[in-house]
Amino acid sequence: MVAYVIAERIEQWDDTVFAAYGTLAKASIERFGGRYLAKGSDIGLLEGQGRPLAMAVLEFPSRAQAEAWFASDDYQAAARLRRGGAKNRFLVIEA
Repeated sequence: MVAYVIAERIEQWDDTVFAAYGTLAKASIERFGGRYLAKGSDIGLLEGQGRPLAMAVLEFPSRAQAEAWFASDDYQAAARLRRGGAKNRFLVIEA
């Protein structure tokens, strides 16, 4: 069953980390059969409070592959860079 990862940037204090993070993250996502469906910072809030600073939606062939990607050494190397400049929230859901 297809799975989607929703990544939300909640706080940011150093935007210099994102160029290197983006390159590493994209390569790791592709290695696990994933792809970006959408990403950016022009986010509309339809209801509720607390719009994220940036957001990405990723698609993976399965939840197992999404979770394996997130836990992988490749992605965790990228995540260490990201955590140096921002606080994020990651969620996964099956379709």
